[in-house]
Amino acid sequence: MKPRYLILAIACLAASAASAPAGAQEQRKPASQCQAIAENIPKATFASFSAAPPIISAVSEGEDVKFNYLGHSTFEIDTPAGIIIATDYNGWYRPMTTPDVVTMNKAHTTHFTLTPDPGIKHVLHGWSDVPGEKANVNLVVGDAYIRNVTTDIRFSYGLGGSQEDGNSIFIFEVAGLCIGHLGHLHYELTDAHYTEIGRLDVVMVPVDGGLTMGADSMSRVIKRLRSSLILPMHRRGPPVNAFVSMFGKDFDIAYAPDDSITVSMRTLPKKPLIYVMKGVQ
Repeated sequence: MKPRYLILAIACLAASAASAPAGAQEQRKPASQCQAIAENIPKATFASFSAAPPIISAVSEGEDVKFNYLGHSTFEIDTPAGIIIATDYNGWYRPMTTPDVVTMNKAHTTHFTLTPDPGIKHVLHGWSDVPGEKANVNLVVGDAYIRNVTTDIRFSYGLGGSQEDGNSIFIFEVAGLCIGHLGHLHYELTDAHYTEIGRLDVVMVPVDGGLTMGADSMSRVIKRLRSSLILPMHRRGPPVNAFVSMFGKDFDIAYAPDDSITVSMRTLPKKPLIYVMKGVQ
């Protein structure tokens, strides 16, 4: 091939390569800090490319992440960059400011709404609307990377049977923190679930004692996750002490005077702390 034709061919290939990955890159899954892949593959060498998937910085514009308990299973999570997230959003418990992102589960109508505020930019379902498929969330909004791990649920109100991948555990990676919301968890997690979830520094856990799982089963999940900060939620019927009593000296317990807490990687408890907010007591 003559030089001028070779140069032309290279130029065409370069133009094609520059345009094609743009759409593909939008589909590329961001890298998770919380799944600790490198620890499981100690001899692996990870290459660095200009088109590599985005990684949320360990310390973004700030370090503090604020949690406000709004009620039932709904927490408002405020990120350092000002992104507002509401979990298990049902439209009844709302942040003072319209959230940028809401997550939902469908075990009961208290965990979702089909008519969310139209001002919410990202409405994330923990279930798939396509039969036979499961929800697959991988989203970067500001300084937050949001993903999900699906779990099975029982059919509501004693109808019997279960639905595979009917709900999700949502995971928020913000300012170096790995934050998990267990949603309406009905079954103890499998090894595969724990691998998908990875590390959770902060976990929001239902403690109703029966509508999701009994206190004994739920405590086994929490002991396996061994998060630094455990935030009970979704209390129905039995007092929260039924859940708290399942933990021994390896966990600290604190009853908060209000419904909010602010944490960062630097201020996480050194020993796992079950922090019972006022609205859950």
